[in-house]
Amino acid sequence: MSKVYHLNTVQFLPCSMDKAWEFFSNPANLATITPDNLNFKILSKNLGPVYAGQIIEYNVHPILGIPLYWMTEITHVEKHRFFVDEQRFGPYVMWHHQHHFKEVPGGVEMTDIVHYKLPFWFLGDIAQVLFVKKQLKGIFDFRVKKVDELFGTK
Repeated sequence: MSKVYHLNTVQFLPCSMDKAWEFFSNPANLATITPDNLNFKILSKNLGPVYAGQIIEYNVHPILGIPLYWMTEITHVEKHRFFVDEQRFGPYVMWHHQHHFKEVPGGVEMTDIVHYKLPFWFLGDIAQVLFVKKQLKGIFDFRVKKVDELFGTK
């Protein structure tokens, strides 16, 4: 059986909590902070701010340009503090992504905590070592750079 892996990132945003929350709690902005090579497309229509129970559908091309369907559900929301998305259908056996926001002097500290499990037992563990870990780190590194461009740096 494959392991559960995790990825954590922390980023400072030199803006108000309202501005940070408005941007990150709007699922339509996810495409803006996702690398172009993933050809990420949101299929859901009329998305507004996240709410518990919200279903969001996407197409993503993470491996060799092969399209994959991905559905997540927003399971928990506490405005200006956190929200959680969990995969319902998609490339992972499990995907649990926490988005935390904390006011700090001069802005907002944003923390992403992702726990995920890959399919195919030990083959998933091999894929983690060979490319999945690097690809996810690259996606979140891109996100950090893009968010710095959008919000500025300290």
